[in-house]
Amino acid sequence: MKKIFAMALAIMLFIPNLLSADSAKGLNVIVTAKDSQAQMMAMVLSMATLKQNKKVNMTLCSNVGDLAVKGIKSEVLKPMNKSPKMMLKALIKKGANVTLCPIYLPNVNKDKSVLIEGITMATPANGAKELLDLDFQNLTY
Repeated sequence: MKKIFAMALAIMLFIPNLLSADSAKGLNVIVTAKDSQAQMMAMVLSMATLKQNKKVNMTLCSNVGDLAVKGIKSEVLKPMNKSPKMMLKALIKKGANVTLCPIYLPNVNKDKSVLIEGITMATPANGAKELLDLDFQNLTY
């Protein structure tokens, strides 16, 4: 009896998550991790989401903003032999919406002219709207 109850409880908890993930329009991804491997995982999962014909909204904050700047390289990682920056550019080409935290540029004494093509500035209003959209799953790295 306890096993049946435990199994029923597990199913009741698991099925809503499974259904909501399948019905999600896509991912909101916030990347703040300085670690290249964490950045890469955010990029890989975002690419997998796009390949499932879902949308990706990505916001780069803190030191990760360096990925958005022309001329700043990022570490090439195995097994893909690509860098987070290379993956970011591929995400943009595939249609991901990539924004940069609005406090990044003023705090590194740069302006929008240094950004790679396809990256725009985030706004608090749009960021909050995206995070509160229940049709999207939120993921942070």
